[in-house]
Amino acid sequence: METIHSGITNISDDLCGCSPATSPAKSGPRELPEPDINILTRDAIRIPAHSSILASVSPVLENIIDRPPKHRSSERVIPILGVPNDAVLAFIHFIYSSSCTEEHMEKYAIHLLALSHVYLVPQLKQRCTKELGQRLSVDNVVDVLQLARLCDAADLYLKCMKLVANDFKAVEETEGWKFVQDHDPYLELDILQFIDETELRKKRTRRHREEQRLYAQLSEAMECLEHICTEGCTSVGPYDMEPGQKRGPCSKFGTCQGLQHLFQHFAMCKRRVNGGCLRCKRMWQLLRLHSSICDQSDSCRVPLCRQFKLKMIHEKKRDDARWKLLVRKVMSAKAISSLSLAKRKREEDQLGETRSHCGDHGIRSFRL
Repeated sequence: METIHSGITNISDDLCGCSPATSPAKSGPRELPEPDINILTRDAIRIPAHSSILASVSPVLENIIDRPPKHRSSERVIPILGVPNDAVLAFIHFIYSSSCTEEHMEKYAIHLLALSHVYLVPQLKQRCTKELGQRLSVDNVVDVLQLARLCDAADLYLKCMKLVANDFKAVEETEGWKFVQDHDPYLELDILQFIDETELRKKRTRRHREEQRLYAQLSEAMECLEHICTEGCTSVGPYDMEPGQKRGPCSKFGTCQGLQHLFQHFAMCKRRVNGGCLRCKRMWQLLRLHSSICDQSDSCRVPLCRQFKLKMIHEKKRDDARWKLLVRKVMSAKAISSLSLAKRKREEDQLGETRSHCGDHGIRSFRL
């Protein structure tokens, strides 16, 4: 109780301008009119205030103040009864000073958020939302979630939902979750639906990453296919190239080696005519994919590239939607790979220039 009375005294001193530090030195202390309204707390504590200041900050308080009194002689009182006395005191202090101490935020952030929402004080609501978001834990997340939903604090609500979804097993053991199960089935349903949607998003993300990795591998296989048929790698190369002129292992030797084994099998397999060999079928699909992507069929040295294109034109056959999608995805992955490679090369060139510059001038410019 002493804390409340001292807080009221401090607010009264600020209102009346008794502190010379807040006023100009020449004009003397700033004087305000006497408080003309009281804020009534739940313990019947009266906090004096100025109706003009309250109305200028809160439109809800302005509407309450503008209501005509029931009796002309009745005292002007605004009751704020649902929160602790010190929380009301901190709320009034914020209205006058637009600031709130860390101690008040630590103790009454939940109450201040409710007050800021009810009386439409957006600056305080934003401050409380940020503070509560930083102090979230497994123990209080359900309580804060309920308040965030009631106060239309969307950012805080989403942050609470993410914490519940990420650590739901621990949240299930809290008293807050048990209370929600017993008294708030709609919120329980929202939480469970959010968790299901989060899991579905994670699955879609994993599936998308796996697909992108597959498309990148196919794009790399197309590059290695052209490399093998144009330059040769280690054991497989163009028919008109001497073995001694074949290059050694390339930077993508792992993929090239697999393709070379596939080439050797494709050349020797006797079941590929009837389509009975899965490895030959895979090689056939790779050659067809290359033909769908290649834009230099006349000069391309990959086997069957031109034949595939002519066959498609002769038969006027349209690829199905899935094949078109595959071709488009592989081409997109190839474009992204080339862009990232060019960017990496520029960064390496810049790094090399920086190192050479430091090597030439760094010691001379360094002063001991």
